[in-house]
Amino acid sequence: MAETQPNALTGKALLQKVKELSHLPRRETAKRCGYYTESKTGQTRVNLTDFYDAVLAAKGVPLDPEGAKDGRGREPTYRVSVHKNGQIVIGSTYTQEMGLKPGDEFEIKLGYKHIHLKQVDMDASEESEDRELEAAEL
Repeated sequence: MAETQPNALTGKALLQKVKELSHLPRRETAKRCGYYTESKTGQTRVNLTDFYDAVLAAKGVPLDPEGAKDGRGREPTYRVSVHKNGQIVIGSTYTQEMGLKPGDEFEIKLGYKHIHLKQVDMDASEESEDRELEAAEL
């Protein structure tokens, strides 16, 4: 299915058009502002969610300012499950949101029905290693 029409209105133009069409139902207003798709069979589907998001953005209220999508059209759910091999995978959406980089280390602490991941402060761990080395040299 095609995405929202390329001529979909945004910003001030969208707000102006919404005011002009205030007498029409929401679906018709969204359609006339370009927030619809057409299937191969010619059926029209109005994209109200995209329309509402665009209206809010035009009013200065972005719902997703950092773009938390993972590139596949899915939004993070903050829930994971254990895989058949016993692993739990934390996706790149979450690590990017936290600003993590390859090589960042975590301490794992197990509790009753929970797991805590605590990021290891690399500077502090390097300093403690240096102190241990200095103490060993004395």
